Amino acid sequence: MVSSDQRRRQLAREKFERQQQRREEARRRTRRLTVVIASAVAVVAVIGVGSYLALGDDDKKDKADAAASSSPSASASPEAKESSAPEPAMKIDKKAEYTFSLKTSQGDIGFAMKAAKTPHTTNSFKSLADKGFFDGTKCHRLTTQGIFVLQCGDPKGDGTGGPGYTIPDENLTALGKAGADGTVTYPAGTVAMANTGQPHSGGSQFFLVYKDSKLPPTYTPFGTMDEASLKAVKDIGAAGVAGGAADGAPKKAVEISKAAVAKS
Repeated sequence: MVSSDQRRRQLAREKFERQQQRREEARRRTRRLTVVIASAVAVVAVIGVGSYLALGDDDKKDKADAAASSSPSASASPEAKESSAPEPAMKIDKKAEYTFSLKTSQGDIGFAMKAAKTPHTTNSFKSLADKGFFDGTKCHRLTTQGIFVLQCGDPKGDGTGGPGYTIPDENLTALGKAGADGTVTYPAGTVAMANTGQPHSGGSQFFLVYKDSKLPPTYTPFGTMDEASLKAVKDIGAAGVAGGAADGAPKKAVEISKAAVAKS
């Protein structure tokens, strides 16, 4: 007998999988359109139109899914931008621990990173923070049903931005073996990488888990919030999503004024 709680989690995961698939299809359509249009200089402007329409269709389908489900939910939204640019050269001490500190409009948020377990992720975040990449950005997405996460790190603020390169997945076995439902529990306080749904596709977007959430073990867990930071994110979650939905921009806007990574 499947409980109502299990059914809600199942619906949330199924919706997430449909979203991932449609976003990947949208990206493929956009890439195909770009190749075709590139040969005709006179119609270069159509590239932007095609991309807009592809993403617009995806958004409409997402809204339809949300309306059809009694428990609309989504994972940390993947970055739509892909690039062949190399990740930053490794400069961190792989044996050390680092702290990622964020000054935000909703208070300070910080989390510890262990370079030994996630060297590529830690190195990338330090490189980006040192350049001021996260300064002036906002946490653009909050999910309050099915899973409970606040997503940040997108310079565009719409779920499609990134640093122009991707980093490899790391530490995926840290949360244990997936259960029969294909998920593991990402405990409250966990910080993990968002991705496109494909292996090794993380960029700069990350999500902060403020309540235990079941997700596939495909998102690099690379940080742990301290108690004060977790409370700050819980307060943001408790305020809900703008407009009263279960997934979208947080009602309490979270703007990052300064981000820094320091060796602990």
